[in-house]
Amino acid sequence: MEKKSTVLIVDDTETNIDILLELLSDKYDIMVALDGKSAIDIANEDKIDLILLDIMMPEMDGYEVCKYLKENQDTKDIPVIFITAKTDEDSIEKAYEVGGIDYVTKPFKPRELLARVKTHLELRTLIEYLEFIGAYDQLTGIYNRRKFFELSEYKFKHHYENLYTVMIDIDKFKLVNDTYGHPVGDKVIKSVTQTVSKYITKDSVFGRLGGEEFCIVCNIHPTDDIGERVEYMRKGIQDVEVLSDTGEQIKITISAGYAKTKKEITTLDALLKEADAALYEAKGTGRNKVVFRS
Repeated sequence: MEKKSTVLIVDDTETNIDILLELLSDKYDIMVALDGKSAIDIANEDKIDLILLDIMMPEMDGYEVCKYLKENQDTKDIPVIFITAKTDEDSIEKAYEVGGIDYVTKPFKPRELLARVKTHLELRTLIEYLEFIGAYDQLTGIYNRRKFFELSEYKFKHHYENLYTVMIDIDKFKLVNDTYGHPVGDKVIKSVTQTVSKYITKDSVFGRLGGEEFCIVCNIHPTDDIGERVEYMRKGIQDVEVLSDTGEQIKITISAGYAKTKKEITTLDALLKEADAALYEAKGTGRNKVVFRS
């Protein structure tokens, strides 16, 4: 069964909410907020696909709510349709200036409103799909190189304290491809990324830089031992079983190098170079090991 889209209705008048509920509840999952603060809380806590937002509300009007949502990293992409009795051009212009995607005046025509909601939800789905194929590696489902660097730059600028980067390389991967073929090599790459994903924190940026090379950028609490975490990762991959087309078990190992931000490191590129140097050392001193670059 196809999952319904979730629409958040924000209006301080219960009669208006009842009308919208009757119109939309058969087609969509509906959430309701009677004021701006509650709307923001809901948008931050739940996955909202579209917001129908009244402008005239006490304490925090619709313009303020929309502006706040658009400035928040987690809610900025939620489409907002204003529904209001205000019909002057200044009000309409301001609605678009603060980030609204559409504007419907009261009293609205039910079929027109339904059509606009449907259209914007379809556009939202299409945009999400385009963003996905533009941000994720098709083979592994982790971030591609472009998206990895975009998110890592943000982390470096805004979450510099206790920031680490880990460079990972699959040992002797060319030999795997040459011996067993590229489809089996793809199985190895997917197995490695699936295993690594089990050991990283939820807010880590994990990307495929190309071929068999991967990178993680993450914030680690001072009481957490990242070296131990990466070592567990290395051992976990060592225990992974990948079979060739003939049923032969293929041994997988990785080499990893990691580094931490310090005052001498002023760019993301410099931090990555430190981790890359540690990776080079790991590969040059026997592979299947973890090296820290202090």
